[in-house]
Order: sequence, then structure tokens, then C-alpha cells
Amino acid sequence: MRLNNLTIKQASEKLAKGEITSVELTKACLARIKEVDEKVKACLTVCEKEALASAKEADERRKKGETGYLLGIPYLVKDNILTRGIRTTAASKILENYIAPYDAEIIKKLNRQGAVILGKTNMDEFAHGASTENSAFGPTRNPWDLDRVPGGSSGGSAAAVAADMCLFALGTDTGGSIRCPASFCGVVGLKPTYGRCSRHGLIAMTSSTDVPGPITKTAEDAAIVLSAISGKDEKDSTTADVEAGNYESKIKNSIKGLKVGIPKEYFVDGMNKKVKEIVETAIKKLEQLGAKIIPVSLPHTKYAVPVYYIITPSEISSNLARFDGIRYGLSENNVKNLMEVYTKSRGRGFGAEAKRRIMLGTYVLSAGYYDAYYLQAQKVRTKIAQEFDQVLSKVDVLATPTSPNTAFKIGEKSNDPMEMYLEDIFVSPASLAGLPAISAPCGFDGGLPVGLQIIGRRFGEETILRVGHNYEQAADWHNQKAVL
Repeated sequence: MRLNNLTIKQASEKLAKGEITSVELTKACLARIKEVDEKVKACLTVCEKEALASAKEADERRKKGETGYLLGIPYLVKDNILTRGIRTTAASKILENYIAPYDAEIIKKLNRQGAVILGKTNMDEFAHGASTENSAFGPTRNPWDLDRVPGGSSGGSAAAVAADMCLFALGTDTGGSIRCPASFCGVVGLKPTYGRCSRHGLIAMTSSTDVPGPITKTAEDAAIVLSAISGKDEKDSTTADVEAGNYESKIKNSIKGLKVGIPKEYFVDGMNKKVKEIVETAIKKLEQLGAKIIPVSLPHTKYAVPVYYIITPSEISSNLARFDGIRYGLSENNVKNLMEVYTKSRGRGFGAEAKRRIMLGTYVLSAGYYDAYYLQAQKVRTKIAQEFDQVLSKVDVLATPTSPNTAFKIGEKSNDPMEMYLEDIFVSPASLAGLPAISAPCGFDGGLPVGLQIIGRRFGEETILRVGHNYEQAADWHNQKAVL
């Protein structure tokens, strides 16, 4: 097995025994990036010199007796997470040459653990999308089929993990942006509870749902990374003062007797029939492992996508107002007055999807429409959250498809924004409710991966990781590899 094919757990054990070094591991990942990224286009920035220096430092720390799962482990970072001294573009022309002046809190935590940054990954511009086609620097391609999308908005991170360019990657999830690409690329994607991990140092999309999280090769690896990046942060008032345990320590416990709710609203007419069959087979596997399968209902699920696409553009409109051509980022010089600085800088800097969401959000928040749209959407969002809490008081987790389809072809849905938005139908409800959810590979349809989504109670990451680990050990889909 090539070193870049290892999981975090496998590599950490070899590093601890002295069988390999972090420098060797990092070189293997960098070589893989050079080998396949011309086809996949997962990376926007590769930091070879800095990565090798960090790997050498990690090896020195081990020689001095330091230990840790992530010490010397190479990883990639979604390009809307600030990395000090490294270009951070959010895949937008308006930030094409922006160098972050400080690290995001989650990057600081990984630095302290001794993890090695390889570079930054492609994404939908400012995380606006479900396909990674909206990047200002071109689309990322799915390693399982280079003519298809990897999902989004964390498509570069998911594709990089699926192609073994790194041992794990960081993404962000506002309405499925970790889980959707994880499903499309056949890897594990974990959206933590809102408030579990600090958002300080993330380029804000939708502040009330945005959560950073790991994309990994196994559920166990996701648990290891989550343990490292979780916790209260004084610089982020939305983080919760809830103890974050060592998730990997309990992941192997049995799921016998666990109550798994199956919401009927997630198995609807119009979804891919083969995807439905594959997910139902995965649920039967959970039952064989001793879980109790219980039918449940979440009737407000049907409102999740319209609610999400009212609240999300509203917050985007506000958050992107800071990109004005004055303080940082792209600034047009050929202007006659201040208004032209704004309009020309934003007009040239933002892509079509960012503009679409800015305009929609500004309209929704305008006088006369705020009460009719935004306020109503927030009321329905509250109902969705209450409904989840009520159902999850009777069952331990919910099991659903991650996406109604497998990865679609590049360009297939780019001219129909509404059809693209509907890809979020099974992932946006948990985001609106602030709940943790994980997507794990559960089979293939025509050679394309299918994802099983497990949704848990608020701050119930330990349970969903345990379900994910038990399932993948029994089903073994996570060991299937894309051939490039």
C-alpha cells in the first residue's frame, strides 16, 4: 500500500512505531497531487516547501517523545478557511490574491496537534453551490468519473480525499456542503452540531448554519479530527460550552438496541430508485447489527429547501457586503466615483451564483418583504428544529439517503439553479436545525458512490460516529477506491 492511501489511524500507528516518517508520508501525498490533480483539479494552492518543513518539525517532535494521532499527518484545507501566510481565495476572483493574516481557530488547533497543511482546495465560490462548478478557477472533477461533479461546496476537499491526495481534509457545511460531496465521492463527511467547532477564521457564508468539519476515509478518522477541532472558543460567541470528548474512544461500542428512525419524507417519489434501494439495504444492515428500525415522520421536511433558500441568501447579502473594493480584495481602479468602486469591483469580482444570492437576499430583506419572507422562513425553521427534537426524543438517530441522486455530469444542471438547489433536499433540514450528521459510503449505482446519512441529537456526534463506524466495518464500502 502506498503511504498516501493510509488512513489517519494506520499512518499514526506506523509513525508511532517509527516505521515511517512524516516527511515520507508528506512526500507521498505531494507526489500523488502532482500525479492526478491535473485531472481532478481539487487543489487551488499547494504548499510543498511549507508542508515539508512542517513534516520535518513533526518528526523532531516525535523524536522528543511527543505523541498524538495527528502529529505529522498531512491534510488539505477548503479555501474559505483562513491559513496564515497562505493564499485564501474562497474560490472567488474578488479574493484571488488575498493572503490570510491569521489562522482560523480550527487551524490553530490542528497546528498544535502537529498536523501538516499540504495546501488549499477548490470549492463553489464563497461556498455557494452543490457541485463545485461555481468556482472562479474552474470545476473540480469527481475521481470516480471525471465527467461528473464531486458535489459541493466542499467538492475539492472530498475529491482530494477520494483520490488519496491527503489523509483528510477540512470542509464547511451550511446546508450539506460536507455531506453532499462526501456522498458523491464515496468518502466520510461529518457535519458537527452548530456550535461544536469554532467558526472564527471562516469566510462567512450563512452565519447561523455554517459549521467546519472533517472529510475523511473512515468514520474513525472523522472522530479523531473532530476531537482535535472541537471546543469552546472565546472569539466565537456561537460556540457552545459543552465538553468535547475523545470521540474515537467509544466508536467501536456496539449499536445493539439503538433506535434508528426512518423518516418517510426522505424516501420520496422522484428520487433515484437505485439510490433508494441501496440506502434501504444499508438500513437493513444496521438492523442486522442489532439496531431497532422505527418508522417516523418529519412532515415539515418538505419546507426545508425553500426555507433554506430564503434564510441563506439573506445572510449572504449581509456577509458579502464587506467586499466593497475598499478594504481588501479586488479593487477596480478605472472609476469616476465611489459608487463605481463598489459596482465595478463587485461586478467583476463576484461570479453569477454569488450575484444571484446577493440580489435574492437583498430583495427578501427589503422593506415590505422582510415580514412576508424572512420572518416567515425563520418561524418555519423553528418548527423544523422542534420537530427534529421531538422525533429524536423517541429514537437515538435518524437514517436517510444523503442525496436523492448520484453525481451528475458537469454542466448538466448549471443552467437550472432550482434543480441544483433541490440537491440539498435531504441535507438542509439537519443544518437548519443545527444537528450533527454524517454521510458514509453505502454502495454504488453504475460505478458512482451512494451515501447513507445518519442524523443525531444536538451534540450527539459520539452516537452518529458509532453508527457510521459499525456500519462501515460490516459493509466495507469505504475500502473501495477510485481508479485514476
